[in-house]
Amino acid sequence: MLKKLFRKMRIKAGNLNERNILNLIEENSNSKIVDLGCDEGSWTLKVAEKSQSRDYHGLDIVDGQLEIAAAKGINIKKGDLNKSLPYEDEQFDLVHSNQVIEHLFDLDNFLSEIYRILKPNGYCITSTENIASWINTGAQVLGWQPFSLTNISTKKLGMGNPLALNSDDKLVHKSMLHTRILSTTALKDLFKAHGFIVEKITGAGYFPLPGILGKLDPRHSHFITIKARKPA
Repeated sequence: MLKKLFRKMRIKAGNLNERNILNLIEENSNSKIVDLGCDEGSWTLKVAEKSQSRDYHGLDIVDGQLEIAAAKGINIKKGDLNKSLPYEDEQFDLVHSNQVIEHLFDLDNFLSEIYRILKPNGYCITSTENIASWINTGAQVLGWQPFSLTNISTKKLGMGNPLALNSDDKLVHKSMLHTRILSTTALKDLFKAHGFIVEKITGAGYFPLPGILGKLDPRHSHFITIKARKPA
């Protein structure tokens, strides 16, 4: 019963999070954008539509998903986000990633590469789950693994938390495992350390209260989104 309730609330929070991302996107028909971790491309197209970009790209590591994305007209490349990105310096006006950074081993490389491929005055939008969300904090008080950090093994998903929402899911690709979950303060410090100007941090989801409260208190929201700019 609780699992069903949490799953329903998470879906609503995810929808609010996507709305937050779209609200941060600047409209510019001349912009060139890339979606890092584009999966099968559906969300990439929504980001491109909101930005009004006609030059949109996607990068992922899963072959099957890349084929689907390519069929949707996205300029795709295969790559590992823990390594150098297959793009030249200062190519993009917007670098976007949604629910990606928590899967990576080398965050310094990821941020450095985003900075490298952004044009001066270009910006990035990065969204992830929040280790300090009330539901993750509550799980740790009970001695459980945080909800956002139960996918840690290829053997079984949903480890360490009896209410983990994905305990019955199957692992499609090893890249889906979570390696770390950040707080709003850590995310902000990370971007600043790599030379970005942090312009906005917003939140979505506020279990067990209405998800819209996450926007008022992103430090304890379930999803957090940061908009950061490369100096001109």
